[in-house]
Amino acid sequence: MADYHFRTGGSADPKAPLFLVFHGTGGDENQFFELAGQLLPKARIVAPRGDVSEGGALRYFRRTGEGVYDMADLAERVVKMSAFVAARRAEGTPSAVIGLGYSNGANILAAVQFAAPQLFDASVLMHPLIPFAPPAADLTGKKVLITAGQRDPMAPAAMTQRLQDYFVAQGADANLAWHAGGHELRNEELVHTQAFLATL
Repeated sequence: MADYHFRTGGSADPKAPLFLVFHGTGGDENQFFELAGQLLPKARIVAPRGDVSEGGALRYFRRTGEGVYDMADLAERVVKMSAFVAARRAEGTPSAVIGLGYSNGANILAAVQFAAPQLFDASVLMHPLIPFAPPAADLTGKKVLITAGQRDPMAPAAMTQRLQDYFVAQGADANLAWHAGGHELRNEELVHTQAFLATL
C-alpha cells in the first residue's frame, strides 16, 4: 500500500513531539504546515495529502453526498492512514504524538483514533462531522480538543456534542470550544488550540 504524499519539517530531534496535521476538503499538505510550526515550534511536523479527489478537491476518504460517507472506503483509508502514522512514529522516539485536523481532516483523524487509539496522545479536531456511532475504544489518558461553530451548516451542533460525549465516555480528557459562527475557522479557535497545546 503506497504512502501518502506528505510534507515534513520542523525539529530533527528524534525525541521531539510528532505533530501530524490534516487538511480540509480542497486543501493540501501546505494548508496547516506553517501554522503547525507556529503552534508547536519544537515539534517534527508531518502533513499528509489526501489521496481522494472529489471533483478535483482533495479529501482523505470518499463520500456519496454531503455528510454521507462511503463507510467501506473510510474503513480502508483508516487502515492506510493508521499505517502511515505508525511509520512516522517509528522514525524516532517522539515524546508525544499530536494530531490536528480541520473538517475532512478532523474526520480522518478522529476515525484513526477510534480504530487505533494508541497512535495519538492528543488531538485537535476542528469542525468534525462523525455521522455514525463510533466503536468502543480505550482512550484513557488521551487529550482531545474539539472546536466548532454553533451555526455550522455542515457539522450540526448536536453531532459535535455527541462526539465530545463519546470521547469522555471512552476515558479521554475531552473539551469542546464553540464559536458563534459556522464552518469557518476563527481566531478564537487558534487561541483555544494554543492554550490546549501548551498543557501537553
